[in-house]
Amino acid sequence: MDMPRLGVTLQHFGPHAGPDAVVTVAQAAERFGFDAVSVSDRLLTPVGPHWTNDAGLPESAPWDVLEVLTWAAAHTRRIRLTTAVLNTIFQPPVVVARRLATLDRLSRGRVVAGVGQGGGTRLAPYYIPEEFTAAGVPAGRRGAGFAEHVAAMRACWGPDPVEFHGEHYRIPASRIGPKPYGDRIPVLFGAITRRTVERAARIGDGFVTTAVDWDDTRAHIRWYRDAGGTGTVLVSTFPAPPGTDVSTADFVDTTLRDLDRAAEAGADEMHLATNLLDVHPQRQADLLEALATELALPVS
Repeated sequence: MDMPRLGVTLQHFGPHAGPDAVVTVAQAAERFGFDAVSVSDRLLTPVGPHWTNDAGLPESAPWDVLEVLTWAAAHTRRIRLTTAVLNTIFQPPVVVARRLATLDRLSRGRVVAGVGQGGGTRLAPYYIPEEFTAAGVPAGRRGAGFAEHVAAMRACWGPDPVEFHGEHYRIPASRIGPKPYGDRIPVLFGAITRRTVERAARIGDGFVTTAVDWDDTRAHIRWYRDAGGTGTVLVSTFPAPPGTDVSTADFVDTTLRDLDRAAEAGADEMHLATNLLDVHPQRQADLLEALATELALPVS
């Protein structure tokens, strides 16, 4: 079994968030031989007695995904920049396509676009209605509407003149740029239900899931492969319970066990949610160094 590629999340929320934190973790990940850094999206978090937060979302508001990755790109040279995930449905396809392509140009082709249609809960309806209200996007745009959104976004990355005519999105014949640095930007779908995982297999370049429960994660990957998916499977994992500290030995041991689980399940890439730990970014960098040493990653 090949070991999955390793990535790490950036500190884009909470008391440790800031420009120095992003640079500290991104540069450490690159220096110690990791393959990617990633940032996840959240437009807002509801308040009030109706909000159960069944997915355990951080209470503090996260910074914008693409701005954080742009800052990381400016301070690194090699490491891939992953949105895992960016809820693109809250922006017009032409807008988010230009933003992603601009970052891809600035980083010389290092962007991987993990995209989503809302999310934020692990129970039905699997999205946060308040986000759709605030964004001015009908929740009914999910599903087939989201697939159309991705098609329109990809059209913007294609040759000019760009023209797209769908049920929900229309782009008049236009010159739209910039185009991606290379031929394309890989698009992975955030997915936790069978329907969304199978959609990723049909029209995505892979999918993103979170290993809250490894039995569920194995099922998600099996659904994807059974549906004909041959792209990248990216699994996010927790090296310790959110909001806690962790010893170096426990961090390394937990990550090694999760790497074995991810490899056995057929994942291609595993990202460590170190940003959920209640530790300073320099401590996160130290943990990454210890793991890299254990794995004999190519330190630069």
